[in-house]
Amino acid sequence: MSNNRAATATASLAPVEVPRGLAGVVVTDTALGDVRGLEGFYHYRQYSAVELAQSRGFEDVWHLFVHGELPDAAQRTAFTARTAALRRLPDEVRAALPGIAAASGRSGPLAGMRTALSLLGAALGFRPVYDVSADRRRADTLAASAAVPTLLTALYRLGQGLDPVEPRDDLSYAANYLYMLTGSEPEQARARAIEQYLISTIDHGFNASTFTARVIASTGADVAAGLVGAVGALSGPLHGGAPSRALDTLDAIGTRDRIEPWIRERVLAGDRIMGFGHPVYRTEDPRSRMLRDIAEQFGGPLVDLAVEVESRVEAILAELKPGRELHTNVEFYAGVVMELCGLPREMFTPTFAAARVVGWSANILEQAQDSKIIRPAARYVGPVAPAAVPAVA
Repeated sequence: MSNNRAATATASLAPVEVPRGLAGVVVTDTALGDVRGLEGFYHYRQYSAVELAQSRGFEDVWHLFVHGELPDAAQRTAFTARTAALRRLPDEVRAALPGIAAASGRSGPLAGMRTALSLLGAALGFRPVYDVSADRRRADTLAASAAVPTLLTALYRLGQGLDPVEPRDDLSYAANYLYMLTGSEPEQARARAIEQYLISTIDHGFNASTFTARVIASTGADVAAGLVGAVGALSGPLHGGAPSRALDTLDAIGTRDRIEPWIRERVLAGDRIMGFGHPVYRTEDPRSRMLRDIAEQFGGPLVDLAVEVESRVEAILAELKPGRELHTNVEFYAGVVMELCGLPREMFTPTFAAARVVGWSANILEQAQDSKIIRPAARYVGPVAPAAVPAVA
């Protein structure tokens, strides 16, 4: 090896100091989308994600992630039919669901889905992405994404002592999800509201669960492995576990006359107010703005309370913590919208997963094109080595 090549190899192994949590560190290139936090804007490929949620259906945006373009009428029909046909579960998975639901009863459907999703991948014969073609990888992600709503709703219903509801091919992704959850065909307004929420949360930069999926995909593991890891990351309360907690805040406040003292007490104590703040946005979260508009179309006391709480939090912060901006994030009004559409609170985060599985899948497909494994370093801070191994007493 020449001196120059040796120096390059040595330099490539030298540790590079980065911020804790990799905040702001660019780790790869992506064509899937971006979050521009200072502008309060995010996009899927070249399109505004909010505009897509306002004007397109879930299947259209799913097609955009998988195939890189929005479908025309013929492509939409074919894609919708293909994914709808994948909603039904293999017999081996269906047979295992009662046991999974019973075992995960205290933890909920999202915990059960980690097991069920892994079993689904095995039953469908998913193979390492490193070993299969791009077409096979894509087929595996479609099969997994289409089955996730079926898994989640079946596990929830079994946990409630109810029989699972079989999926319907004639309903859209969002309407079918609500149908399998409740057993009744949903009102169009509710189905559309949930569809808009699902579209708005398909992808959102290199968040913890997306990065987890890409790390696993970088090892060449199969699609199910990457998705199971992503679900595990999403389950944490600092990531996807916040919509129901944000709604708990509104429950704790209860009435308008309690807003002022409740918020002042939390702000002065330095407590976190669930549903407010975001690690990327320094402006209003565009997803929250869209979901507030959806909530206001339904109206009612809960919406009135939520809007007033948002206004008072911002005003009180401006008074007590000048210069510290804190706006609602997606979880705040997501919880309100899902409550208005009749979703049980234990299904809030699972519903988030029913959308994000499409984004995780797209990231897995993109990562699988790069054979470089993601392998960062850690700084050792333990006792000085080597130390003499003590003799056995």
